[in-house]
Amino acid sequence: MSIRTIFWESDAVVMIDQKALPLEERTLTCKRYEDVITAIKDLTVRGAPAIGVAAAMGIALGTLQISTTSAENLKAEFYRICDRFAKTRPTARNLFWAIERMKRCFEKALASDLSVHSPAQEDQGAFPHEKIRQILVAEAIKIGEEDIAINRRMGLNGRSLIKDGDHILTHCNAGALATAGYGTALGVIRAACEEGKNIHVFVDETRPLLQGARLTAWELMKEGIPATLITDNMAGFLMQQGKVNLVITGADRIAANGDTANKIGTYTLAVLAKETHIPFYIAAPLSTIDLSIKTGDDIPIEERDSEEVTLFRGVRTAPMGIQVYNPAFDITPNRYITAIITEVRVVRPPFEEQLSFLA
Repeated sequence: MSIRTIFWESDAVVMIDQKALPLEERTLTCKRYEDVITAIKDLTVRGAPAIGVAAAMGIALGTLQISTTSAENLKAEFYRICDRFAKTRPTARNLFWAIERMKRCFEKALASDLSVHSPAQEDQGAFPHEKIRQILVAEAIKIGEEDIAINRRMGLNGRSLIKDGDHILTHCNAGALATAGYGTALGVIRAACEEGKNIHVFVDETRPLLQGARLTAWELMKEGIPATLITDNMAGFLMQQGKVNLVITGADRIAANGDTANKIGTYTLAVLAKETHIPFYIAAPLSTIDLSIKTGDDIPIEERDSEEVTLFRGVRTAPMGIQVYNPAFDITPNRYITAIITEVRVVRPPFEEQLSFLA
């Protein structure tokens, strides 16, 4: 079964509505770039690679909506759209990676057109915006296709870390739903299953929005991969009992030294894994690595609305007026990470040296 999380269709961006899962399977069709921005902000689409793909497609969609014959105005409006996407989710590196790539594509296409069209042709309405628009659409589609291929290579690289009969703990959702398709951490698990290995996955529910319970559990059941759902605070007990052989999670941003930002609760699992001598792996594409940030101390951490903690699907679960702290991510220091699985190879310490070579 192949899950297509986000794709381009008939000049629109179509995505699985992850807020509706697992109770309802439906898609959202975004015909305006503003709709894609809203979908990123409200977690209709989430997961760092999927956010990057959504931003690329949203920017391409926005460019289709620009109405001008002036190259100068086209450029100004394009960059305004990019800036709006850059303000949606601060932690996910793939978002900014995708925006930077779309900007490079735009500048190259614009320079090419300006080299063959004069200002007089612009004044006459002859400046061929359509070519630039279609180049950006093609680039966004390509980013989505590349993401799936990258995830499959990551799975092939990481599957040797999983032995037949292993029990694996994962956190949040780093599957097809967090990417254009196939997945990062779950992609490695999928690849091991495709190789014929019998494995079992323990799924952390992942408070406060239950991405593990709602999304990862849904994916694993769709794939027929044996899984058991646990609450977040059961993980340490399972490790202590010897019921977990390894932990695999995704990542939203990886600093130059290997410090990793991922869904809140990841750091806890890494510390527990270290204490119980269990390997702790990160699976992430090279686009998640941010060499401009030296350590995890400099990674921006998104804080989300307090109602994500005090309410669940509109039902209040905490008293009115209680103070809430709701960081969406935490930082796992590199000393707790056994290896980082990428589409190129499995990277082991010293991370700073190895990551700089790859990225």
